[in-house]
Amino acid sequence: MCGVFSVYLPKSCQDAAKMTYFGLYSLQHRGQESAGIAASNGENIMVYKDLGLVSQVFNEISLSSLPGHLAIGHTRYSTTGGLKWQNAQPTLGNTAFGTIALAHNGNLVNSAELSKILLERYGDVQSGELANGNTTDTALITALLTGNLLKAALGYGETLLSTAHEILPLLKGAFSLVFMDEKRIYAARDRQGLRPLVVGKIGESGYVIASENAALDIVGATFLREVEPGELIMIDDDGLHSSRFAEAKRSGCVFEYVYLARPDAHIFGRAVHEARVEMGRALAREFPCDADIVIPVPESGTPAAVGFAKESGIPFAQGLTKNSYVGRTFIQPTDTLRRVGIRLKLNPLKSVIAGKKLVVVDDSIVRGNTQKALVKMLKDSGAKEVHIRISSPPVKYPCYYGIDFAKYDELIANNMSLDLIRETLGADSLGYLSIESMAKATNRDISTLCLACFNGKYPVKFSTADVSDKYLLEGGNL
Repeated sequence: MCGVFSVYLPKSCQDAAKMTYFGLYSLQHRGQESAGIAASNGENIMVYKDLGLVSQVFNEISLSSLPGHLAIGHTRYSTTGGLKWQNAQPTLGNTAFGTIALAHNGNLVNSAELSKILLERYGDVQSGELANGNTTDTALITALLTGNLLKAALGYGETLLSTAHEILPLLKGAFSLVFMDEKRIYAARDRQGLRPLVVGKIGESGYVIASENAALDIVGATFLREVEPGELIMIDDDGLHSSRFAEAKRSGCVFEYVYLARPDAHIFGRAVHEARVEMGRALAREFPCDADIVIPVPESGTPAAVGFAKESGIPFAQGLTKNSYVGRTFIQPTDTLRRVGIRLKLNPLKSVIAGKKLVVVDDSIVRGNTQKALVKMLKDSGAKEVHIRISSPPVKYPCYYGIDFAKYDELIANNMSLDLIRETLGADSLGYLSIESMAKATNRDISTLCLACFNGKYPVKFSTADVSDKYLLEGGNL
């Protein structure tokens, strides 16, 4: 998860930070823990960041303190490093030649290796944001870039572009990066393209780079293309420049189609909404059900429920009302907050469901907390039967590339059979979509998708010790 956004405007326009604010607002679903913006007027970079939602962190006063025609921004969902102010992004690095600001979506799987490289090359790893308590892999990337630029003072002639070409191939795992110096914007995507990143044009000479195309739409930018896996982009007064730091080995995260991305996103040419509707259609074919109505778990289960209803002929209905002011329970940082969030988030419409046999369509089951509470609520509200249908396969394996369910014992499907899961949830029946049908719905060759959380086949190899703990870098453990 995490959302990243960057914009480069003509020098006459000093509203890059305000535009970034709106871009981040459209990416709020990708991270709710903190938000930040770095902006430059061509001479100095200013940063403002804090814990909280975009609307809580920024106001007119804070945005007016960030003048400039280029900016980057970030909404955080933690996968490496705890929930604390020091871990908010963008991160900063200072060199003899200026400042670097960087924002990262993804999760590296070789942080221990990178910390050793940092120590061997530059002697002191506890510098910059690392010295101030930042415990993220983002701070490691920033420190490596900063360290290489410091070599320029010794006559090596490094630039941020050249040092990025040296450092980026060392990074293993998922990373969609936007970073900047005082005069230029940069963007890079890992060679697998695990997390999304798109580039758009705004006005005559402006550019926008963002996690999803919805962020382009909100600021009036026109979609150009995806940032290619293994590609490094630089934007300056002369326009957009593309180079390659690694050969592409495309393996995009299928969970973006299932849940993570906004339904109005397009990934690899496929509309996410249409992919989810097709998953629902396929689910109806694979697990038909004798029921009175089909209801979604809003909002992410709605497109698949529409598809299930269309394919099955069972009427679609809104049987649950959602509190729009409650965030995604999946990405709350603790189980306690998730459980509270579930109770606050959904409430049954008794007049719709009482006495009915229900097909309840959701996009996935990770821990099972939501579905267990939901089945109980529906039956307590008079539902005659509750049949759970999931528009993805069972999540059996941890994700080490940026989704925060990294422990086997958190995954209900890793520990239980299908019948035991159904019994635990209290459902009358349970059906999961097959891997093959899920992949087909994306319109992509299955070989170009990362399916690791479903089949355990990881496209980027890693050491277990390097990914065993979200808090690997806490307490100065570099």
